[in-house]
Amino acid sequence: MASTTSLSFFLLLLPLFVSLYVVLTSAGNFNQDFEITWGDGRAKILNNNNLLTLSLDKFSGSGFQSKHEYLYGKIDMQLKLVPGNSAGTVTAYYMSSKGSNWDEIDFEFLGNLSGDPYILHTNVFSQGKGNREQQFYLWFDPTADFHTYSILWNPQHILFSVDGTPIREFKNLESIGVPFPKNQAMRIYSSLWNADNWATRGGLIKTDWSKAPFTASYRNFNANACVWSGGKSSCKSNSHSSSSSSAWLRQELDSSGQQRLRWVQKNYMIYNYCIDKKRFPQGLPLECTSS
Repeated sequence: MASTTSLSFFLLLLPLFVSLYVVLTSAGNFNQDFEITWGDGRAKILNNNNLLTLSLDKFSGSGFQSKHEYLYGKIDMQLKLVPGNSAGTVTAYYMSSKGSNWDEIDFEFLGNLSGDPYILHTNVFSQGKGNREQQFYLWFDPTADFHTYSILWNPQHILFSVDGTPIREFKNLESIGVPFPKNQAMRIYSSLWNADNWATRGGLIKTDWSKAPFTASYRNFNANACVWSGGKSSCKSNSHSSSSSSAWLRQELDSSGQQRLRWVQKNYMIYNYCIDKKRFPQGLPLECTSS
């Protein structure tokens, strides 16, 4: 009789357990997905593991990395950047592999004086070669609220997006000899650090330590991605599946996305390596001259 009562009680609570599980896994759990790697207490996981903060003072910054490695994925993170006078600070959020021929996909947010806009700095490294910088202003204040910064990395291209609006596309152009990240699994990294030797107006504006500590906040991490573990991908068996959960593996820019990309690049791009002929006197990189 007691066992029957216990079973009935369990069945009664089962929908609650299931709904809790769904909420926790879909919302992203920083303690489950990430580990704090440096900062001596300056990085904190708060609010039932749903919020992560990084801080920077005169003595140290802080950082974290994902517990998993990924080989292709759609990665979303909401960030709220350092408010006020953030000159000299850099908030980096990127994916990277290891080794001398590493691959890397970068978002870096370069702080500025109060009232002046942040610069969003992007870069792509393949087989240890970078020098593919594009920089943007944002069309909102990234310190007033959280905004979603996304990396879509699949075999066709790498797409940087802000609040769902594409700002940069790096296509797979291996067919013309441009290396593309495809063989090296990457972790997600983020850090808040002092770079006042270069970050703001080429280093002319230094960090005002009287405003420290500087704090950046993170929430709502989500990864639809192929987890790489033990030399195997979690997507290996279903990489050709037509299910909606793997649609990102084949996702490309539609005409609306291309239009929004052009809008951002026309109105908010402030540096593009692909048109910097002084920097590349021997000729622009191959991907810049491809139609």
